[in-house]
Amino acid sequence: MTYNLACRLHAAHDLRIEPAPEAAADEASAVIRVARGGICGSDLHYYHDGGFGPIRVQEPIILGHEASGWVEDAPEGSGLSEGQLVSLSPSRACGSCEFCTAGQPRHCLKMRFSGSAMRVPHEQGLFRSRVAHPVGQCFALPDGTSPAAAAGAEPLAVCLHALTMAPPLEGQRMLITGAGPIGAICTALARLRGAAEIVVTDVQDFTLETAARMGADRVVNVARNPDGLSDYATGKGRIDVVLECSANQHAIAQAIGVTRPQGTLVQIGVGGSLPLPLNLIVSKELRFIGTHRFDTEFAEAVRMIGTGEIDLLPMVTQVIPAAEAVRAFDLAGDRSQAVKVQLDFGG
Repeated sequence: MTYNLACRLHAAHDLRIEPAPEAAADEASAVIRVARGGICGSDLHYYHDGGFGPIRVQEPIILGHEASGWVEDAPEGSGLSEGQLVSLSPSRACGSCEFCTAGQPRHCLKMRFSGSAMRVPHEQGLFRSRVAHPVGQCFALPDGTSPAAAAGAEPLAVCLHALTMAPPLEGQRMLITGAGPIGAICTALARLRGAAEIVVTDVQDFTLETAARMGADRVVNVARNPDGLSDYATGKGRIDVVLECSANQHAIAQAIGVTRPQGTLVQIGVGGSLPLPLNLIVSKELRFIGTHRFDTEFAEAVRMIGTGEIDLLPMVTQVIPAAEAVRAFDLAGDRSQAVKVQLDFGG
């Protein structure tokens, strides 16, 4: 059949548009006609490198964990109705392991996450024209919400959870390193939460322009202006809170250098092993905190999108038909001209 098409990765740079099995509703799942899918950094790692870190693609996998779509069929009593727009949460915890029972399902030992090669067989993703998705992971939005905005619920949830690790932002001087989609959303959230000053760094003017539209007070291209944060390094540093979204060792080191004693750095960007200036972390008594995915924040993200409390559309720089997924993936990795690229599945 060709009714249900999927973006399936076979190996690095071998992404194919292929038929997928037809989706069918059951007592626990609804059929969703996918409208938009956002290409994430982890999707790009799979596409360019065949995996990231120890996680490798070992069999063909449908990519994608950011998506919205329309309910086509849902089980009776699910609370979903035909024609509703929903955001799809990709995270499915087991509910019974030690972390789930302790109220930390994001650390589930048996986590199933859409579009992930961590488990074998791989967990197939959301980049397909129709998908059967657990009803509890389909979050309805009000009429009039755009599918493009609804597809941003997952990265927004990641940022909302990251901010639970930070102190209150009201009146704080913020540094956000990396102006990709996560950095752009963090900028908008910092503005909503009353930050006194928001400084965003990156190495591309294009992404920094998007950060400015999302609420940054100041943007610094540290490739062209490596000393652009020097005024924040006076004394022992003047930045109160850092949201580190780049996973670049130079950006992290620079951020630590400009953070005041007992300031906080929340590490959102994911990378491999990196050298860190431990002397400064120790001598300044910095709070260096990691953050991972999200829990209940997905529902909060959907609420914010549905009420218009946050506008994610400025970061959606291109929308490309799903049939041209290879072009979309190549573009999404070019930060000189793209922030968030979405696939249009025609739903």
